[in-house]
Amino acid sequence: MEKYDVKFKKKLGQNFLKDNSIVKRIVDVSGVDKHSLVMEVGPGGAILTKELANTAKNVIAYEIDTDLAPELESKLDGYDNVDVIFQDFLEADLILDISNYSYQKLFFVSNVPYYITTPILLKLIKSKISFDNIVMMVQKEVGDRFSTPPGSREYGSITVLLNYFFEIKKEFSVSRKQFIPEPNVDSVVVSFKERKEKIPLKDFDFFETIVRDSFQFKRKTIKNNLKKYDLKIIGKVLEQYGYDLSVRAENLDVSIFAEISNALWK
Repeated sequence: MEKYDVKFKKKLGQNFLKDNSIVKRIVDVSGVDKHSLVMEVGPGGAILTKELANTAKNVIAYEIDTDLAPELESKLDGYDNVDVIFQDFLEADLILDISNYSYQKLFFVSNVPYYITTPILLKLIKSKISFDNIVMMVQKEVGDRFSTPPGSREYGSITVLLNYFFEIKKEFSVSRKQFIPEPNVDSVVVSFKERKEKIPLKDFDFFETIVRDSFQFKRKTIKNNLKKYDLKIIGKVLEQYGYDLSVRAENLDVSIFAEISNALWK
């Protein structure tokens, strides 16, 4: 079991893994190998970072908490293939950062702070960087929401946005007892592999707006949620899939939202 000499900051969502067998399993399901560059957010006490460094060619670890510098320096002593960048990942220039490395494969593997899980994924999408695999440990309820099918209660805008880009798989669960300090929720490791076949979007930002507007009021119909758009155009798209404007967003597949977005885009 890993031990840490740090003062944990609740506001930064700092819950560090303590079981080495868990990090080995995370790296194993990720597919990282000796030809890989790996991006990590929130290395914390470096338990996952070290395992990644033992497997990958290089690791870039983004850490917002500069107070962790002594702990990271101590834990990563001798790991010449790890570069820790003390910066808010959401403000980092990812394309510039990875341009400094030579690699055959690119991965994102991280036990991310739960409160920025979705912003991190959206940043990865909008960067337009192609990853061989993205593997994240997230809050169990969030993992369920990411991978749930249409028609379920958890199906929402973030489900649609992520499933447009990725094939999402829940790899394995992790008990809250595997962390220091122990959080109030259990976790799940989720993989996101880039979807090769998808309907091309005319504009991603517009697609994102349509999706979020469609789920604005969960119990309202598409007709009500998208009334500021051209309902005739939307109705024609829905008709092709056997629906009408009385359908709720939670019942529509990702591809239908892509078709609606493209049909409305001018």
